[in-house]
Amino acid sequence: MKKVLTVILTLLVLIAKAEEKATLSGYIADAITSETLIGATVYAPALQIGATTNAQGFYTISLPTGKHQLQISFIGYETKTIEIRVAGKQKQNITLTPSATQLAEVMVTDQLEAAHVEDFKMSSEVLSLKTIKEIPAFMGEVDVLKAIQALPGVQSGGEGTTGYFVRGGSADQNLVLLDGATVYSPSHLMGFFSVFNADVIKEVELYKGGVPAQYGGRSASLLDIRQKNGNTEEFTGNAGLGLIASRLSLEGPIKKGQSSFLLAGRRTYADVFTRMSSREDLKNSVMYFYDLNGRLNFRLGEKDVLTFSGYYGDDVLKNKEQLSWNWGNRTATANWKHAFSKKLFADVSALYSDYNYTLGVNSTGNSQLEWKARINNETLKADFTYLSSSKLSFKMGAASTYYNINPGAINISGPESDVSFELETQRALETAAYLSSTLKVNDEFTIDAGIRFSMFQNIGGRVNQYENGADEPYSSTDYNANEFHGTQGGFEPRLSMRHMLGTSSSIKMSYNRMMQYLQLASNSTTGPPLDIKPQIADQIALGYFQNFHNNSYEASAEVYYKYMQNQIDFKDNANLILNKHLENEVLSGFGQAYGLELMLKKTDGKLTGWISYTLSRTERTIAGINNGKSYLPYQDRPHAINIVSSYQLKPRLQLAAAWTYSTGAPISLPTSSYEFNGVVVPVYDEKNGYRLPDSHRLDLSLTLDGKKKPGRKWDYSYNFSIYNLYARQNPFSIQVRQNADNPKQTEAVQTALIGSIVPAFTLNIKF
Repeated sequence: MKKVLTVILTLLVLIAKAEEKATLSGYIADAITSETLIGATVYAPALQIGATTNAQGFYTISLPTGKHQLQISFIGYETKTIEIRVAGKQKQNITLTPSATQLAEVMVTDQLEAAHVEDFKMSSEVLSLKTIKEIPAFMGEVDVLKAIQALPGVQSGGEGTTGYFVRGGSADQNLVLLDGATVYSPSHLMGFFSVFNADVIKEVELYKGGVPAQYGGRSASLLDIRQKNGNTEEFTGNAGLGLIASRLSLEGPIKKGQSSFLLAGRRTYADVFTRMSSREDLKNSVMYFYDLNGRLNFRLGEKDVLTFSGYYGDDVLKNKEQLSWNWGNRTATANWKHAFSKKLFADVSALYSDYNYTLGVNSTGNSQLEWKARINNETLKADFTYLSSSKLSFKMGAASTYYNINPGAINISGPESDVSFELETQRALETAAYLSSTLKVNDEFTIDAGIRFSMFQNIGGRVNQYENGADEPYSSTDYNANEFHGTQGGFEPRLSMRHMLGTSSSIKMSYNRMMQYLQLASNSTTGPPLDIKPQIADQIALGYFQNFHNNSYEASAEVYYKYMQNQIDFKDNANLILNKHLENEVLSGFGQAYGLELMLKKTDGKLTGWISYTLSRTERTIAGINNGKSYLPYQDRPHAINIVSSYQLKPRLQLAAAWTYSTGAPISLPTSSYEFNGVVVPVYDEKNGYRLPDSHRLDLSLTLDGKKKPGRKWDYSYNFSIYNLYARQNPFSIQVRQNADNPKQTEAVQTALIGSIVPAFTLNIKF
């Protein structure tokens, strides 16, 4: 009997040991720059289990105690195989070496090769810096915002501009983050260029739906842009000399292997050439923009990382005698990442964002106009991640943002009188808290569910009450400087699910509710009056995802429906000039957007790129506008096609092309006219009842890498690009005016911002 018990106990001990789990964790980084890699994979082939690194480049995987063979991989890097014996909690940092063929490849994403199918996220795209740089750009200036406009579900705001619309949302409904800080106006030079210098960008991720619970504040999309940490091993740099702008970025170690810096600057120099002009009007004109980026990164032991980053940029447009116009963004981020254990992590940030613009006009009668506006905010946020097991993880956190908004102040001075006009400065507090969990039910089914609660409160100021049709308020309420009032808020549920159909295909579903408290009216960002509720967007999406030929081809099809509440627009015949009661000119209603997005990518081989098609519809219905009937907003473009490709002609020569097509935007045109006091007045019937002609354009670029020489510590490349190859005059607007020959008649005049071929040349140097 004792022998039997001994055998049984021995078997139980062996079984217990066999089932005993160990936890292996650590960071995965680039072997050359020490830059952590987001989305790298650790895979145990014998057990068919794996894990991916998070936003900090950290992984954790649960394994049976004992000896295992692990494969560590990341697109564009050599796969590494290691053997390791694990027991208990163990740390293993890993570095990967960039692939020798990396420069000859084009990747749309830098994630796990099968992530397109296996990741529970949908309606999102990750663009690597390499992909962004290979898309032909206007004037040769690599542009993040132009790159995302080539994705399905994203519509351009207009020819040559960086404004964009996502799944029926307006431009102000896109949240743009740079290292976590909000960028309110992400464009330069009247929208032709974005404010993001590609040389400092590590990764760009766009969420069109299925937005994680930690993000909020906008109702259409999230564009999350992260800057590089800087090289902790050696000093390096990048420089570019183009026809319109030049740039320089420097990075290197402060203390080798532990801390680093990154500095970058970019400036256009059109003003240098205008000063040389013989024309007096050009000689007196100044037009340029500049960017400054910086980042400091400190690894304080094994558990703490501290980073500081910032952005400073301005646009300046001047005619010394008549016009002065400048605007700019500033952001600052202080971030602390701490590992309490192998399973619990903290990510704490202090953020600052500021946007301001000033317009000055001098008239011939010695009258002067100055118009100023500004919005800035300060944010404190804390996010926590708990990795319960390889199948279950939790995220939780909270954030609080203080807003200070000056919607507009105008001063007009002249020889006869002075006029001062100012909209009331507004202050507000927005707070939010969230909890989410990701559960891998089995190898086929994964679910990510979360809930977010947000709240918006006005601080001090005056609130006006209006009767229908009245221009002046019938009563007003004044609040003390630190008094909270007008509290609004609600819950924002989030849900994403993925079900694998074999090893190379899956179906995914997502739902999210987004609430937006700050809203854009005309060209000024203002806090909402109390009678305008926060915008709410509920979106549901369903998709099918398929990979082919060892993941070298990716195909996807997504359908979505979005219901939008409290959408705002100016009422018919609104009075917007010098109106202190601008809130009374705004009406709100509801809208809907729905569509189909198809995409096919090729991510491997000499020829790479993608083809996408979007079929969509966007509608608004607001009482008091268009006689209460539904109408099409400017962002409604039923058909959109994008073809982006790159071909490696020779080892040092690469050709890239991008062709885009879009249905014309809806516009309002007069259906008749009448004469009043000798002036022909147009009469409009249906709002946005007509469309601009369809837009399409072909761009090309050719990149030639310089010959590499042994021992030389710098490399160079030439980039030749042609924007609008066949000189398409895509319409930007149509204006109705009196006919010069017959003033009693009106005529429609079509305007194209770019109606010709725009060639460019850029010399890039890396050292």
